[in-house]
Amino acid sequence: MEYQTFDPEIHDSHLIAEYRYEVDFRTFDKLFTSKDKAVSSIEKCLKKDECIKVIFDDGEIIGMLMFYTHNKKPKSYFKSIRLFIVDILDYFVICDIGKQDFYIAEIAIDKKHRSKGYGSKIIKEIIDYAEKNNYKRVILDADFRNPKAKALYEKLGFKVYNKKSFLKRGMYNMEFKVS
Repeated sequence: MEYQTFDPEIHDSHLIAEYRYEVDFRTFDKLFTSKDKAVSSIEKCLKKDECIKVIFDDGEIIGMLMFYTHNKKPKSYFKSIRLFIVDILDYFVICDIGKQDFYIAEIAIDKKHRSKGYGSKIIKEIIDYAEKNNYKRVILDADFRNPKAKALYEKLGFKVYNKKSFLKRGMYNMEFKVS
């Protein structure tokens, strides 16, 4: 697999916006009147960003990854009050990021490539990257309403270390301690 920094001049912004929508469709559906409006709003806010990676396999886009570290966070461009509300809601439920944490904010695999092991492979590669770069933990969130994701993360060695909820939205904050 290959990871490229997202650049709207090179990559399909609409496709990346759709992936971001799919990761948190429940929240977007509450704030927007339609999927198309949510995706359009997300797409307008996408800029070239080191924290967003487009994932390729054999030259084909298979998904996207968004990550944070204590010193590197995605660029925010608020062209939509609704997307600002999503960020506020996230603030109350996502992991707190420490100085030696690598935070997986979003992983989205294209529908036609799901259940082929890509998610597991990406997470294993992130754990390897974190180990080589002296991070102490890889952290992520699993939505209370997505037991399949939580089960996958647990299968890969992640453990719940905290639970957060706010306005009927909740996350299991999960960690993988890097050796």
